[in-house]
Amino acid sequence: MTHQQPIRPELGDFNSIVCFRALVTGIEETLGGKAAMVALKGAGRQRGYELVASLGLKGAAPADPMDGARRLDAALGPDGTMLCRVGKLERDGDTFRVYMTETICSAGEPQGSDRELSFTFGAIHGAIEALYDVKLRGKQVGSVLRGQDHDVVEFVVR
Repeated sequence: MTHQQPIRPELGDFNSIVCFRALVTGIEETLGGKAAMVALKGAGRQRGYELVASLGLKGAAPADPMDGARRLDAALGPDGTMLCRVGKLERDGDTFRVYMTETICSAGEPQGSDRELSFTFGAIHGAIEALYDVKLRGKQVGSVLRGQDHDVVEFVVR
């Protein structure tokens, strides 16, 4: 983590997935699905970008994409914010593909659900933009909710 003492002295820095999911569904009910997706992705994107910058990794652009995956997993995985596990990062020219497990957005959803990544998508989006100092557009191309081993997102430099 980026700080030494917990933000909350008794409860610590993290809240439950149940509360996070209630926030997401409440935003969806209030704003509607499309507007909620835009808001959650935007919030995640800002968070991911700021997290990478706060770790001093902005523009670090590791030559080996798996080094990028390890850095993202350290920041977002069990030793970081616990948003998700980043298992693999592939780069093919201007295209990045990120493979994740245990994403907060898919947690607790039933198999076959049509739920897409929102905040997690945005956080990875912002983190990759900061790490590689590029602007990206992206989409989700795989989901553990629909039979794949990973939640997969793909970004292209714009």
